[in-house]
Amino acid sequence: MAFISGIQQVGIGCSNATTTFAWLRKTFGLNVKIFDDEAKANLMSRYTGGTVHSRRAILAMNMNGGGGAEIWQFTSKVPTAGKKIHWGDHGINAVKFKSTDIETAYANINYDAACTSPLPGPSGQSTFLVNDEDGNRYQVVNDSSWFRNETYMMGGVCGAIIGVNNIDLSIAFYQNGFGFSKVIYDVTGKFNDLGEDSKNQNFRRALLIFENPFKGPFSKLLGNIQIELIQSLDRKGEKIYEGRFWGDPGFIHLCFDVENMNTLKANLERLRYKLTVDSGNTFDMGESGGRFAYVEDPDGTLIEMVETHKVPLIKKLGIYFNLKKRKTQKPLPYWMVSLLGLNKVND
Repeated sequence: MAFISGIQQVGIGCSNATTTFAWLRKTFGLNVKIFDDEAKANLMSRYTGGTVHSRRAILAMNMNGGGGAEIWQFTSKVPTAGKKIHWGDHGINAVKFKSTDIETAYANINYDAACTSPLPGPSGQSTFLVNDEDGNRYQVVNDSSWFRNETYMMGGVCGAIIGVNNIDLSIAFYQNGFGFSKVIYDVTGKFNDLGEDSKNQNFRRALLIFENPFKGPFSKLLGNIQIELIQSLDRKGEKIYEGRFWGDPGFIHLCFDVENMNTLKANLERLRYKLTVDSGNTFDMGESGGRFAYVEDPDGTLIEMVETHKVPLIKKLGIYFNLKKRKTQKPLPYWMVSLLGLNKVND
């Protein structure tokens, strides 16, 4: 079976990429800009009303460890805002960011952003929620897989909370399709850690873990993954992107970094999860490139898979990682991956 190397990024549709990047940089330390590219989204017309739209995309990361954010803004149309998301609506309800110390993270973030108080979740560990200016939810959780080793760290993306209609079907999708073999909890009830939006409502929640085998060039940077599935037991969830386009404000996809796309594709299709988009070979994004594909979960949530072929190392000098002909699955050396930090954007 193909290995995924971690979460490469979560796609965040927004109305202004510059201000969204500034907020994520300030709040979660996503201060390394891997690329900033403007182009037409030629292969995504299936999800943009049959029309090829233009966009600006920024990939930002935190070198402490974890996945990044692909900040995505339409430049050929006015972005269409969505309705308020209720827990259990079908799609990405929240994105998980990791920290080594929840209380310290809360103290640092709560100065500038609207946060819920830290409370124990179903696992017993404390967590809290942060809302951005567009109403998107972020959950800060404790994690032990880090690229750096410092006393306190705020890291990048380590997972997502995904609203589903049938948790059992969704567990099978992530377990069999991507290798999320470990279920940490599968519980029902009312949960204080979800904030006021969940008050007096009943949910089923399941947390799946992908323990990174550290195969793939950037696996040491990306770390472990948590996928939490949430199903409302009191109301029928609505599709978050019903009547809107991929790229409109909100969480548009969850992207896995993939080491062997052909093997992963064959496994998904064997399970009857057909790819809806496949670039087929290297897709040029100006400063970076790779093969990308999409598959839908049982409720239509978009999962992107990227096999990275080119990454900018020192942009000003035109120096890149060229990974297309790399034969080994071993992670790149620490010092080499650390050079990505040269693309840091200072405040």
